[in-house]
Formats: sequence, C-alpha cells, structure tokens
Amino acid sequence: MNTTPPICSGFESPLGVSRRQALGQFGGGLGGIALANLMQGKPGSPDLNGGLHHKAKTKRVIYMFQSGGPSQIDLYDHKQRLIDETGQELPDSVRQGQRLTGMSGNQASLPLVGSPFKFAQHGECGHMMSELLPHTSKIADDMAIIKSMNTEAINHGPGVTFMQTGSQFAGRPSMGSWLNYGLGTMNENLPSFVVLVTKGKGGQPLVSRLWGSGFLPGKNDGVRFRPDKDAVLYLNSPNGIDPSSRRKMLDRLNDLHEHQLEKSGDTELETRIAQYEMAYRMQASIPEVTAVDKEPESTFKLYGEDAKTPGTFAANCLMARRLAEKGVQFIQLYHPGWDHHGGLPGGIKRQTKETDQASAALVTDLKQRGMLEDTLVIWGGEFGRTNYCQGKFNGTNFGRDHHPRCFTKWMAGGGIKGGVSHGETDDYSYNVVNDGVHIHDFHATILHLLGIDHERLNFRYQGRYFRLTDVHGHVVKPILT
Repeated sequence: MNTTPPICSGFESPLGVSRRQALGQFGGGLGGIALANLMQGKPGSPDLNGGLHHKAKTKRVIYMFQSGGPSQIDLYDHKQRLIDETGQELPDSVRQGQRLTGMSGNQASLPLVGSPFKFAQHGECGHMMSELLPHTSKIADDMAIIKSMNTEAINHGPGVTFMQTGSQFAGRPSMGSWLNYGLGTMNENLPSFVVLVTKGKGGQPLVSRLWGSGFLPGKNDGVRFRPDKDAVLYLNSPNGIDPSSRRKMLDRLNDLHEHQLEKSGDTELETRIAQYEMAYRMQASIPEVTAVDKEPESTFKLYGEDAKTPGTFAANCLMARRLAEKGVQFIQLYHPGWDHHGGLPGGIKRQTKETDQASAALVTDLKQRGMLEDTLVIWGGEFGRTNYCQGKFNGTNFGRDHHPRCFTKWMAGGGIKGGVSHGETDDYSYNVVNDGVHIHDFHATILHLLGIDHERLNFRYQGRYFRLTDVHGHVVKPILT
C-alpha cells in the first residue's frame, strides 16, 4: 500500500499534535483563515489543493437509489434459457455452493423462475428491456446499462450502507459527503448535498446515517428536503422574528463563536458558524427552489401527474432537476419498496408505474435544457434478486430473494457513453461471467467523472487514511466517452 500522504487528507502533524492543539498554538491563525473562507461563501474547497486531479466530465450527480433490490431479471437482464427452464431446479453447477440468505437457504427446492414479462430491443443500440419500462426504453440510446454489478452484502442494512458509503459497516462518510468535502459547493445559498425520500412508502428503513458525514466535518452532511411547508426542519424563524432581527442575532452569535475559536481552535465551531450562515441564506433560497407549482403544464405532462403531488418519486425527480439548475452538486433520491420476497409480479408493476416515467423524464428534461452533458444520472439498488423462487412456486405468483452475485444499474449523462451494455451474466443471471463491476469500481468511476482520483481523496482518521473506495477500485473506462 502506498504510504505517501495523499493530497486530500485531514490534518495531523508528524509529531502527533492534533489539529485542535495546533490551532490553539497558532493563536487561531489557521482557524481564522478557514473562518474567512466559510464566511465569504467561496465555491470550491482547499481539499483538492486548489484544483481537480484531472479534467472533470460532469459537474453534478443525481442518484435515483431504488431501495430494496430491483429484480434485474424482470427489468434489464433478459435470459431466455431461464424462461425455458422455469420450474426446474437451480443447477448445483450454477450455484457453486454460494451462500444464500436465511430466508431461502433452508428450502428443500430452489425452482428456477424466468421473467413472465416480455422483453424487446429498444433504440439504435438495441438494449433489451422489459415491457414494464415503456418510458425508460425511450432513452435507451442515452443509457449505459451495467449488468455485472456485484457486492459482498447479502442483506439490506449492510447492502444499502455499502452502496452509500463504500463500507458495510455504519459510521463511514456517505458518497455525497465525500464529494462535498472534496469539491465544496457551487451555490452558496443552497446545500451542496441534498436528499429526497419518497413519502409514504414502506420497506426497509432509510436512516439519516446513510447520508451522514461520518468522521468528516459535520458541514458535509446531506440535507434532507421534506415535502411540506417546512422543507428543511428548524430552518424558519419563530413567529415574530423578522429577517433583520435574525441577521443581528447571527452577527452577535458569530462574534462569540469567533472569540471562542481563537481561544480553543475547536473545528466544530467552524462547522457551527457555517451552518448558521447557510441556514440564514436558505431561508430565502429554499422557497424559490421548492416552488414546483410554478412549472408549466408541459413539465407535468413529461414527468406524469404524480409530479403534482409533493413527496412522490415523480415530484422528487422534478425537484432534483430544479436543484441541479441551482448548482446543487449531489442530489440523492431514495425510493423504497423493491423488496419482493413474495408477490413479485404485482409488486414490481406498482414500482415501475411509480418510477418509470419520472426516471426517463428526468434524463429527457436535462437533455432538453442542455444539462445532461454535465449531469451524471444514476439508477439502481443495493443488490439484485434470485433466479429461483423464494417459497413455493405455484406458476403465476412468486417472490425472489436477495442476490448479491449480479445485478443491474444504469447511468446516463456527464461523461457516460450512451447506448452501451457493460458486463455479462450467465444464462441464468446468477453469476458474472465478464467485466464484473464491484461497488468500489462504481464509486471510483463516479469520482473520476467529477475530476477526482479516488485513491487521492483521503481523510486521516484513527491513525490511517480512509477513502470512499477503501481499499480498492478501478474506473470502468469502457462506459466513458
């Protein structure tokens, strides 16, 4: 392993002096410099030494995370042999003794189940896609479909955590936080990392640590926007407090914080000052960016009628486009409900009805506005689904268990080569046979598109350097322009 200190790292002196101690010894000098940068709201970050590692192909990311594990077999990874052998046992030569979850690992029989949905080729590229995706199929030539994603995680908690943070263990910074830390912000009036969660959906819990900053400074946390009059909790001033009074209060509070910072060098004070200032600016900017009702009727026709209902996936996709226009750098959408252990045919129909049109509309909308070329759009979940039935197979209704060995994601926009299919699974969509893409490779590719060498965006914590792709990963170059 390379032991040379990377360009992007947390501060720790060779003599073992902590950053807090060093700042105190310097009389708050470094803290004052950092504070000045925060207060001026300048875009960019010192963490990349004043510049990117290489030329970026994208400026922002919109990640439509489909929580629960969408079935690749019923959406993107067509397998005729699996269809032909429906009802037969999963061959031992295919399973190869691989671990199954406790939900199906004790089944006496593992009957294969091919997709009951029709597939057809779409676009000039000929992507094979399910009839459940009539709208997404229209953007086939903009998409790079990765069919060889794989992960070690076999259950939702570790799986979602791995996909968001690069580790199955809770406590690491999320991808959006890493980007916020490394790249700073393009808009001083809005957070650089915003989270939107579909309202009213059941499924696996989505907790705030998934968009948390872990051991990075707290200012790199994702900010969740909610679909109500208070889009950000505790942002608005109490009744009777006008903007001028609020400004005077913050000025006096900042004076106290600066005084304390000079004495203690406590970096948490820097974060607190930055958050107070951002909150004040957001009081004016949030109502503007969340005013989706001001969109023309043609926009709602594109995204679907659901876009008029705050908190739906469609409304969140439209909100993501508005946030991207305002310079928000990383926008994370979460849509639960893909965990189809039973009743998959009906369940996946409902999920695609909620997501298909809006997902395609987001790509189309960005393209029409000239934004797709520098906006990376991502769609996918934490793992895939099994090719065999969980429980008893009755021929018409069935479920699929978790499957980490292979699953599908797609990307479009900023630096992505449209109309390509990357990776290949076997005839049963059980194992990767060519060009596997691990989660670390996926993260390395995203960072690369943003101008970051994934091995150099580091932070020193508990005696060693951590990174998002800890400790390996390769850029997936065949899908890049």
